[in-house]
Parts: sequence; C-alpha cells; structure tokens
Amino acid sequence: MKSLLIIGMGRFGRHLATKLNELGNDVMIIDKNEDIINSLASNFTDAFVGDCTNPAVIKSLGINNFDICFVTIGDNFQSSLEITSLLKEFGAKYIVSKATVDMQAKFLKQIGADEVVYPEHDMAIRLAIKFNANNVFDYIPIGEDYAIYEIPILEEWINKSIIEIDVRKKYNINIVAVKKSEKFLSSPSPSYIFEENDHIVVIAKSDDINALTKKI
Repeated sequence: MKSLLIIGMGRFGRHLATKLNELGNDVMIIDKNEDIINSLASNFTDAFVGDCTNPAVIKSLGINNFDICFVTIGDNFQSSLEITSLLKEFGAKYIVSKATVDMQAKFLKQIGADEVVYPEHDMAIRLAIKFNANNVFDYIPIGEDYAIYEIPILEEWINKSIIEIDVRKKYNINIVAVKKSEKFLSSPSPSYIFEENDHIVVIAKSDDINALTKKI
C-alpha cells in the first residue's frame, strides 16, 4: 500500500484517485471546489477543500509523508506549475504532473516534476495504432521501438505448438501470454499447442506486427 496525494479532481484526477483507492492505497484528494470534494468525500478517507497554489495549504498537508504526489489539474496550467513547484519546495518524494503538450511537460520538469503524463495524448496514440492496424485488439507502448500487442493467431497455427511454428525467429515477436476468452496463460511453454480463437499477447515492433496481422 502506498500513501498518495492527488491534487485536482477533474475527470482524470477522479478516475485516477478512484482506481488507486480501489487497489488498496491510502489516497488523499484535494480540490478547491467544495461541491466536487463533497460529492467524493464518502469514498475516501481523506478529502479536503483547498487552493494548493497557496503555500500554507501545501505546507499543512505534510507533503513529505506521501510516496507520490499527483498534480492532475487540466484547465489551468499556471496553477499546475505553481503547485508542482511548491510540492518540490516542501519536500515531495516523487511528483507526477499532468500536461497536454510537450512545452508544458518541459516547464513542469524544469520546476520539479519527476514524471509528466499526457492522458489525452497517450490515449489518442493508442487508439490510432490500434485501429490503424488490422486485428490489433490492444496496444501498450513500452519504449520508442517496442510495444505490447494483443492479436489473434493465424489460422495455420491451430493445433501447432509455439516451438513448431518457431514464432520468435519467423515473425520477430515474443509471446508473453495466451488469452483464451477472458483467461490468460502467462509465459506459455514452447510446447503450448494453439487452439481455435486463441489470442496472443506479444512484445514486438510495429513493423513486425503490421507484417504479421496482414496475414490474419
């Protein structure tokens, strides 16, 4: 369990706080809008109304007690900058701030953000790649060149084993799991025999995935 502070209860902040709370973390939420906090307070142990651009508010939160501080304000970049800077000043261990464009990310990192996230940007890229390629059911980037993909198997793979097909050598992909309906078989053995309707979760480059999915 981690101790987390989330500043800004817009849509992204609310979704983030709710999920982290469901995962068993100790989550404190804060927003300057009293109505928003009142609507969420019953779901969180700690929920406060406050303007975090005020140094006195940040100081009162005991910033150095949190493992991670999130700044998820989406409609006022100046406030995001001020809050990120204050968090750093008051000893935050790790700061994650939200940005919408690269220039914002640059400034946030300069004044103290350890990590910057682009929720809208990242989702747009993920959807573009997913729907651009044929038969890609999910996509998660893991670096500049590689990503994790969920794709169906080729019909010719049915009743054949991973080692028999020689997937890694022939298609330049690494299988990390086999998905059967909603169940996952992680790290399948080379002797695993594919069945009809199997999906595979793989690590691969986009060019290799595109070449493979064109055959499906």
